[in-house]
Amino acid sequence: MLKTSIPSLREQQNPLVCQLANTIAAVWQRHLNLKPYYLPTELGYVEGSLEGEKLTIKNKCYQTSQFRKLHIEQATIGPNLDILHCVMFPRISYPLPIFGTDLVGARGKISAAVVDISPLSQDRKLPEVYNYQLQTLPIKDFSHPRQLPEWGEIFSEFCLFIRPVGLEEEQKFLSIVESYLKIHCLQAIAQKPVCAEQQFEILKAQRHYCTQQRQNDKTRRVLEKAFGQEWTDYYLTTVLFDSSD
Repeated sequence: MLKTSIPSLREQQNPLVCQLANTIAAVWQRHLNLKPYYLPTELGYVEGSLEGEKLTIKNKCYQTSQFRKLHIEQATIGPNLDILHCVMFPRISYPLPIFGTDLVGARGKISAAVVDISPLSQDRKLPEVYNYQLQTLPIKDFSHPRQLPEWGEIFSEFCLFIRPVGLEEEQKFLSIVESYLKIHCLQAIAQKPVCAEQQFEILKAQRHYCTQQRQNDKTRRVLEKAFGQEWTDYYLTTVLFDSSD
């Protein structure tokens, strides 16, 4: 059974990173029937060095009937940088989009916050039931929106990518992530499996999503500096964005 409090990697970790990790875990446990997901032992907790600073990565993974992999990664680099990464990969037998969220905290402030439910359909549109619910959320009410990367065509029109300013915007972002999660979990448990032909199309779309995500140069550069290219390729394709099913 998943604990609703995921231990932080250090006592001084950015509060919003800890709050978001706990929120994700709580929503998962409330709405989903979680089971263990096998992750190689050496990838559950990883330590390295980046430019003289200690880099620590902690991964937690689970699975359900609808999701082949629920993944939370928390990382720290030295005393000043905190990272949270989360993706919910559906099983290809369910016609579900992909939920993802990331936080980057630098020197006590959040420099980047993103959340999305990314469509896997050919027309790049979410199912109407998602549109109806997501459009009511205040995703435009932030003072410092950020521009999506060039590879970000996988994201939906409801992708929220910002630099939150102040406690009010941070808590508003946290609330929106929780809403996205609840909507997605409730839609997931209401879905029925699809036929083999549809599963093939879903698998292709998930592979495209993972391919695009692996183009994130910032993530790759950090990992390669700390662990080398070979390990980075292994980690990206085995833990962060594996598309096998």
